[in-house]
This record gives sequence, structure tokens and C-alpha cells, in this order.
Amino acid sequence: MKRCFMKYYSFNRFLKAKFGERVQKITLDAGLGCPNRDGTKGYGGCIYCDEYGSGSGAREKVPDLKSQALAGMNYMRKRYHARKFIAYFQSFSNTYGPLETLRSLYEDVVHLPDVVGLAVGTRPDCLSGEILELLSSYTPRLMVWLELGLQTVNNKTLSFINRGHTFEEFLDGYRLSARYPLLICLHVIIGLPGENRNDIINTAREVARIKPDGLKIHSLYISKGTPLEKLYLNKEYTPLSQAEFVELASLFLEMIPPDTVIQRLTGDPRPQELIAPDWTLEKQKTVSLIQNKLENQNSWQGKKYQR
Repeated sequence: MKRCFMKYYSFNRFLKAKFGERVQKITLDAGLGCPNRDGTKGYGGCIYCDEYGSGSGAREKVPDLKSQALAGMNYMRKRYHARKFIAYFQSFSNTYGPLETLRSLYEDVVHLPDVVGLAVGTRPDCLSGEILELLSSYTPRLMVWLELGLQTVNNKTLSFINRGHTFEEFLDGYRLSARYPLLICLHVIIGLPGENRNDIINTAREVARIKPDGLKIHSLYISKGTPLEKLYLNKEYTPLSQAEFVELASLFLEMIPPDTVIQRLTGDPRPQELIAPDWTLEKQKTVSLIQNKLENQNSWQGKKYQR
């Protein structure tokens, strides 16, 4: 096996090792809801979540899910010359609905030519054995990722951001999911209101302890029309600077097992909806700064591994 040294195990590297070529995610909006919006758990959603449910809003332009997928695949073929794709149910909570409704939505895209994977973003409190069995039924022929929002392990923060579940409830959902043949990716956010370096370290420690297959690190940004925007305008919340985020994200990565697949290293705001901070639009620069930071930290010298 060819020896390859790296600072973290990137998603692109993981996919190329598995499929032998570039694989692109196609983001989908299935029009599903969220228990933290419809009154089941709360109203308004998390304080940072916009009207698109942290998604693309594609359903407004193209309601049909299959058409969304085909359009996304055609775009990625032209832009990246990709030939294989992962259907990514991104917007809102994509296991929140009747089992047969979910089955119909997944079936709309999993059988499309060149789809080699399925990724489903959801909340840890929107899971059941029946839904996990359904997702697992695709694993004999598809790579299936279940993406769970953790955000932080601090229950005080989870309450403040109106998350609608505790860390303990997250663990219940995670443990249930781990019983099935699915790849699990966790989402965390750096820069949440009231959190400091110790909170970041505590979250990183817990992520390292439970050892998910993958991880997405998001920078907190402020979108129009969200409760977080009101906090920002009232000077009750100040977002991190780019340098502060790079420092904390690098610290977080150093604590994560080196075989954890890092799917994301920063946020990805919609430019037309972004209030602040402007640097979150500099995605490639932020990633490069994190990579440079890790490269210059001596502790990474002993954390090289073989893939």
C-alpha cells in the first residue's frame, strides 16, 4: 500500500480510496420539516438556522427531487468532470416523517445511474429502528452516511441556541444508529454564543471518545432573518475572527483520531443571506490557514498515519 502522510483524513481522499476517482455530493431539498420548528420540540428552529433549514433552498426552484438530483449531477459533471455521485439530503431533518414517505423520497434518487452513495442529514432525536433499518437496506450497494447534528456537548449552550435536545439525548440517538451498518458523521459548530476554548476542548474530547466515522466542523455565521441576527444587531453576540476560528478548529482537529474522515472544515453561507462575518465567504483561504496551522504545530509530527 502506498504510504501517504497527511494532517487529517480528508473526505476527498477517503472517496478516492474507496471508489478510485473523484466523487461529488449532490445537495437535495426534500421539503421535510423539523420537530424544532413545528412545535413538537419547539418553534423557530435553532437560532442560527435560516428559512432554508441550513440547506440550498433548491425545492423552491425545482420541487421534484429526481430533477434536483439530475440537474446537480449534470452541473458537477461539467464543473469537476465527476462520474460518480452521493445523493445528499441536506435541508432540515431528513428522517423526520412517516416511514413510507421517507422511503419514497430516498427511492427517487438512490437508483439513478452513477449514484454510489446516500447521505442523510438529520437530528439525533429524529431516529427510530425502522428508519435506520430502511437506510441500512441500501448499504449492500451504496455507501450510506448518516449525518447527525451535535453542535456542542454543553447543555447550557444547547438550550440557549434552542437546539431542542440535550447532549444525553444526542448520545441516545448516536448509540442507536451505531448498531446499524451505517457510516456516521457528526456536525459541530465552533463559535457558538457563550462558548470558550474549554467548551471547544470538551466537545472535541467527547467526539474523540465516541469515535464517529466522520466529522464536519462548521464556523458559526449569521444569516438574515434568524434569531442570531437579532443578537448580533443588539451587540449581544460577536462572531469569531478568522484567526480565532483557525486557532480553535486546529485545536479541535488535533484531538480527533487521525482515521476520522473530515468532511468539512468551515461554514458555507449563502452570500446573499450572510450578515456577518465576511471572512466566512473565504472558504478556501480559511481551509488553507487551518492546514498551515496544523503543519506548523509540532504535535502533528507524531500523528502521521498510513492510508
